[in-house]
Amino acid sequence: MISHHILRTLLIGLLAVSLSACGPENTANTDTSTVDTSKTYNWKMVTTWPPGFPVLQEGAERFADNIKAMSNGRLDIKVYAGGELIPALQTFDAVSQGTVEMGHGSAYYWAGKVPEAQFFSTVPFGMTARGMNAWLYDGGGLELWREVYKPFHVVPFPLGNTGVQMGGWFNKEINSLEDIKGLKMRIPGLGGKVFAKAGGNPVLLAGSEVYTALERNTIDATEWIGPFHDQRLGLYRAAEHYYYPGWHEPGTVLELTVNQRAWDSLPADLQAIVSNAAMAENVRMLSEMEQKNISALQELKDRENVQIHRFPDDVLATLKTLTDETLEEAAANDPKFKRVYEAYQAFRAQNDAWSDISENAYLAIEKE
Repeated sequence: MISHHILRTLLIGLLAVSLSACGPENTANTDTSTVDTSKTYNWKMVTTWPPGFPVLQEGAERFADNIKAMSNGRLDIKVYAGGELIPALQTFDAVSQGTVEMGHGSAYYWAGKVPEAQFFSTVPFGMTARGMNAWLYDGGGLELWREVYKPFHVVPFPLGNTGVQMGGWFNKEINSLEDIKGLKMRIPGLGGKVFAKAGGNPVLLAGSEVYTALERNTIDATEWIGPFHDQRLGLYRAAEHYYYPGWHEPGTVLELTVNQRAWDSLPADLQAIVSNAAMAENVRMLSEMEQKNISALQELKDRENVQIHRFPDDVLATLKTLTDETLEEAAANDPKFKRVYEAYQAFRAQNDAWSDISENAYLAIEKE
């Protein structure tokens, strides 16, 4: 029997060598004949997550550890949580300016700087993780994403996904659109704009402020992530009603950003290690999120007696119509936004057609 140590060594070698020419990353160093394997690179990565934040911050740290192991210490990345080195929401700027070599967050955080970046994160009623991975890896999405970030000297990679999120915690039941009017809800990004169109009052709050604001009725509702993180934040103690589905974030992509000059400085084998470590962590983080949500949802129902509701069909239908209006209006006023929007919609239409007769049809069997 092959020992775990030997097997791990073989897998690492195969990963680094056989995939060194794969994917759109193959735009920089390709000559390995003059690689100095004694040279080491000490990089910094900053994230948008709190210290010790489960799955997301932990996943960024695991990604860095894997790179160090696969590179035999040649690429050593020190990971800083949000606020430890720079403010969390300055991550993109820090990478762009070369203050640090890497960042981890989600593209919709930079919507004020790059509005079209939101399509590489999530949009309301958009594609799930399955569709997003297909678009980014094999449908031209990643190439487009890199084109969008190129003026900022940033190279992006998918690095995690939350999966379909929950709809949020509310201090009253939502039986119709009338119940949304005037409601103060912590909901960011395009979801917040749609919520405002529906008559709600979107509020922007940092994650650290969410629980206190909900408990003290400063806000009436909040979205967060999913059962696992919602449970850890204690939101079930601050609001009575838990809604699904997460129409506003159906499959939020998390991103690795790398400074272009730093990326170009790496030899081809280290670029391959970074690329494939990112792909591996992208899958791992989604898998971990799914497993933890399964367990946490059961605990919320059985131990905390949380009331879980589905949004009424007419409310979801109206929010979807308002989402279409919001995206069309943004596209009409911004050519860059329009270009990415059209590319996203074109792939989504194909993805939906396939999903309807594959996964969706299969999942519907039990409900018929």
